[in-house]
Amino acid sequence: MATQDTCCSVGPYFQIHAGQAEAFRVIAEKYVQWSSREPGCLYYGFSFDEGLAHCREGFQDADALLAHIENLRPILHEMGEISTLLKIEIHGPEQQLAKLRTPLAAMNPQYFVLEFGYRRS
Repeated sequence: MATQDTCCSVGPYFQIHAGQAEAFRVIAEKYVQWSSREPGCLYYGFSFDEGLAHCREGFQDADALLAHIENLRPILHEMGEISTLLKIEIHGPEQQLAKLRTPLAAMNPQYFVLEFGYRRS
């Protein structure tokens, strides 16, 4: 069964620099607040395991993900000052991932192609 779902999910993993956990959480809250205003953002949140952080993000499609990056562009550098991006995964159907490969190439993401599934509206 092929999927008709256009959702793109993103999973960046961060190593928080020593002594910066509280500052990271403050920035994470700001990112959540800014993202909540985006109509194409389905979900967005941070989870933690000691000095590691994961951002769980979902967007209606590739265009909504690219709009999200533009929305956060003025503040994206803040997290990079107090953490290291370890890896970033992007999941979605190939038709949507194809729209992301060139604009996100500098981030060196790992792409996972969605082949089967469904999503409730």
